[in-house]
Amino acid sequence: MDDFERELGETSHGLETWTPLSTYRPQARAFLLAAKASNTLRAYRSDWNHFALWCEEHGQASLPSVPETVAYYLTALAGTHKPATLVRRLTAISKAHQAAGHPSPASTQHASVSEILKGIKRTLGTAQPGKEPLFTADLRKMIAALPDNPQGARDRALLVMGFAGGFRRSELAALNVEDVAETGDGLVLSLRRSKTDQEGQGSKIALPWGLHPETCPVRSYRTWKAAAGITGGAVFRGIDNRGQLASERLDSNSVARIIKRAARRAGLDPAPYAGHSLRAGFCTQAYLNGVPELAIMRQSRHKSLDTVRKYIRDRSLFRHNPAAKLGL
Repeated sequence: MDDFERELGETSHGLETWTPLSTYRPQARAFLLAAKASNTLRAYRSDWNHFALWCEEHGQASLPSVPETVAYYLTALAGTHKPATLVRRLTAISKAHQAAGHPSPASTQHASVSEILKGIKRTLGTAQPGKEPLFTADLRKMIAALPDNPQGARDRALLVMGFAGGFRRSELAALNVEDVAETGDGLVLSLRRSKTDQEGQGSKIALPWGLHPETCPVRSYRTWKAAAGITGGAVFRGIDNRGQLASERLDSNSVARIIKRAARRAGLDPAPYAGHSLRAGFCTQAYLNGVPELAIMRQSRHKSLDTVRKYIRDRSLFRHNPAAKLGL
């Protein structure tokens, strides 16, 4: 302990004695880690490891690096990686240098980096291909093809609740029984944290009774809960080949696999579908059924109207199209 910390530890201000700064280090580190979601931290580590390996293979220093090396790195990846991925790689490189006390070579303030990135975007474009939205008709096909066993009950609840609530796959995976309140009007789900609510303010989502028993969120949830004998903890869990329920919750990748498997069973091509298809399908189907955009946003928790419109843009090309009014 240096003289300054010793003085702090021994100085009384009438109320209490100062605690040595070293006492706060573990909690400070925990707060730093909590500043970013675990998925974000994993992505940063993966991106940084990729850059470091590339530098090693090409005889370049990765930490600290220089803008010219980063520019060549972007050029090398341009043909195989999306512009959005390149931007994320730049962020990871900047974070690593910041943590090590070095200036970032990946900042777009460096002309060699910003101009290369701009050229890549102009050449390759920035449009991101999205996954196919899941519509009500296809959802019915998937539900009808599910097996009559605990796995089928779980998958039905996951698909129907995910679709009706416009949930992200991570939100479905994180859902606990304690977060679901059963009322006379339907289910009220409390989301503790989500992608757009990293500080955990929380939100409540209502899932009303469905018109059809087989696609009703309330009935599907009750059937799965009874079949699994779940009274607390994770709602959606793994099931082994013998039908035994796991104690661990599903991860978000498992949600995507369940959707693809359900599509395959229903005779649909599973390739266009993924975990995001439930959320994209909710937004698109609701819009096509005449639900106002702001009402869609309240259910899906989207913060940006532009984001919601990205889902519905292609499906609305022929709706209120002025060319149909030209008398052609």
